[in-house]
Amino acid sequence: MTAKKRIAVGLSGGIDSSVAAYLLLQQGFDVIGVTMQIWDGSLPLKDIGMSACYGPGEGHDIAAAKEHAERLGIPHHVIPLSSEFKKEILDYFRQEYLAGRTPNPCVRCNATLKFGLMLERALKAGIMFDRFATGHYARTRKDKTTHRILLLKGVDQDKDQSYFLSRLSQDQLQKVIFPLGEMTKGEVRELAEECGWKHLVEKPESQNFIEAKDYSVLFKETPANPGPILDMQGNKLGEHRGIIHYTVGQRKGVGIAGKENPMYVVRIDTCRNAVIVGPKKELMKTELKAVNLNWISLNGPSEKPLKVKARIRQQHKEAPAEIRPDLSSQEPAVMVRFEEPQMAITPGQIVVFYDGDTVLGSGVIELPA
Repeated sequence: MTAKKRIAVGLSGGIDSSVAAYLLLQQGFDVIGVTMQIWDGSLPLKDIGMSACYGPGEGHDIAAAKEHAERLGIPHHVIPLSSEFKKEILDYFRQEYLAGRTPNPCVRCNATLKFGLMLERALKAGIMFDRFATGHYARTRKDKTTHRILLLKGVDQDKDQSYFLSRLSQDQLQKVIFPLGEMTKGEVRELAEECGWKHLVEKPESQNFIEAKDYSVLFKETPANPGPILDMQGNKLGEHRGIIHYTVGQRKGVGIAGKENPMYVVRIDTCRNAVIVGPKKELMKTELKAVNLNWISLNGPSEKPLKVKARIRQQHKEAPAEIRPDLSSQEPAVMVRFEEPQMAITPGQIVVFYDGDTVLGSGVIELPA
C-alpha cells in the first residue's frame, strides 16, 4: 500500500492557513503544521493587540496555531528563525530606507524565510514532508511544453496574493500547494463557519509588518539626520526629520504647502540628504527600470518588446506596458514602458509582470526613467 503524502502547512493561527490544512486532510493527505517563531524581544514594542507578523503578540498567534492543530488532530512544530529574520528582513528594511528606497518586507520574507529557511530548518530537524502548503490565494500549474511551474492569480481577484509570491523560484514552486487558490474568501469563511470555527472568522487578519503604529521604532538606534525639503527647482521649503520617515507618493505628514497644493514626496535624494516634493503631476511616470529579476513562466524577454500587464505595488491595478532588456545595464535589467502614466513608481518596491492570470516574473524597481 502506498504511503500517504505528507504535507507541511504553514499555520499562522488565522482562518486561511487553518482552512487550508483542513482541506488537505479532507483530501486524504498526512498533514503537519509548522509555524515560524521570529520575535525575540529585541525591539521596544508593546503588545497592543495589533495583528502583525513581528511583535510581542506573536505568542498569541503561535498558541492559536497550536490549538488549531490540536483541533485538527495534526502535529505542530515551531521553527525558531528570529536571528534570520533580523538579518534577512529587519536589516534589509533599514538599509533600504536609509538608501532612500521603500522596501517590501512581506515579499522578501516569503522568498527567503517562509518558503525557504523555515522548510530547510524543519527538514534538518527531522521534520519530514513531501510538499509545503499555505493559505495564500494563488494557484500553480505545470506548463506541459516548458515543464516550468507557473504561478497564477487566485480565483478571488480581490484577495489574490500572487504579487507577494512573485519572488519564488522554480525549486520553491515545485514543492508548493495553495489549497485556497480556487476559492473565494467568502467560501473560506463559510467553510470555517460550517466547521464551527467562528473564532477564526471573527479574528482580525494580519495587515501589518510589525506590531507598531509606524516603522520609526526600527530606527531607534539610528541617529536622526534632518535635511532640506526642496521643490522641483531646488528651492528650500523646509526641514525634514530624516529620510527614513518619507516615501515616494507620500502626502500626509510632509508638512509643506506650495503654490500647487497639495505637495507630495516625488523623490528621495540621498546624496544631498534631501526630500524632493512637488505637485501630483510630478509623480506621474511612464517608465521604470527593474533589476534583480526573477522569471517564473519564461526565461526573460527577447530584444523584441514584450507586451505585459505590470503591477507596481500590491494595491495597484496592473496596467498595460511593454518590457525589453536594458542592454546598457551592467546587471540583468529591463526597462518597462507603460501605455499611460502611473502614479508614484517607487524605488525598492516590486514590479510584477502578468500575462492574464499568469505571473511572468518580477523585479525590483530601481528608478522611474
